[in-house]
Amino acid sequence: MSVTKTVIPAAGFGTRMLPAAKAIPKEMLPVLDRPTIQYVVEEAAAAGATDVLLVVSRDKKAVEDHFDRHPELEARLSASGKSALLQSIATLQQKIKVHTTRQMDQRGLGHAVLHAREHVGDQAFLCCLGDTIFSGEPSPSQQLIEAYKKFGTTIIGLEEVSEERVERYGIVGGQMLSDGVIRIDQMVEKPKKEDAPSRLAIAARYVLTPDIFTCIDQTPPGKGGEIQLTDAIKIQLKAGPIHGVVLKAKRHDIGNPIDWLKTNLIFAKRDPATWQQIAPLVQSLL
Repeated sequence: MSVTKTVIPAAGFGTRMLPAAKAIPKEMLPVLDRPTIQYVVEEAAAAGATDVLLVVSRDKKAVEDHFDRHPELEARLSASGKSALLQSIATLQQKIKVHTTRQMDQRGLGHAVLHAREHVGDQAFLCCLGDTIFSGEPSPSQQLIEAYKKFGTTIIGLEEVSEERVERYGIVGGQMLSDGVIRIDQMVEKPKKEDAPSRLAIAARYVLTPDIFTCIDQTPPGKGGEIQLTDAIKIQLKAGPIHGVVLKAKRHDIGNPIDWLKTNLIFAKRDPATWQQIAPLVQSLL
């Protein structure tokens, strides 16, 4: 029942971050000292994953390069006594093997996940969206893997949102089994608040069982010709139980400029030395 493989879809255009994301993948935009996607891989590694598959597009070679060795840079930093500048990525490379595959056409999240079929085989796997990070413990990946060990089903990470925000998310409904754990019986994409079965929104983290690939095969394209992961999970739900877990960590999106800036400030405040330098500027702007 262990989960050792992680799939990170990271092929989207990042249109909400244009023009910043025109030549730089949005997943490579920094939050403090490292790109966003590194936090995602670190989360998976800390939860026990030893293998990551990045699903990227041809325009995102920078994402692939970030997790590769750079001998010339490493040698120069070593010679000048600055090897610590790359320590976080070097430590990560020792913990987890990073692979890449390319999604040639942008046809939705379900289509991106389908690219992992041969890589993960018949194993359950983590699926973490590459433009969303979390702060707090336990991490989403840890919570979902623990729930998978208990239930053996697809597990969906959930976040409780306000009534005014349910129209922005996929919302689940079902039977609460215990504090923070729900057996899901319905999923509604961006419902009106009066039609929402709950205020529990799907929150960028999953453990998916391998039958999801057959369900994706059966999923018809939706708006814009895209194959959505939520639609595939609805098909999976008809065949057996699916569970959701309300995540204890706080979600941070970097998909638009305001959220990206907020995330940087929140992560800066977590480090006392960094915040000591930032706080006076924040106060002066206020």
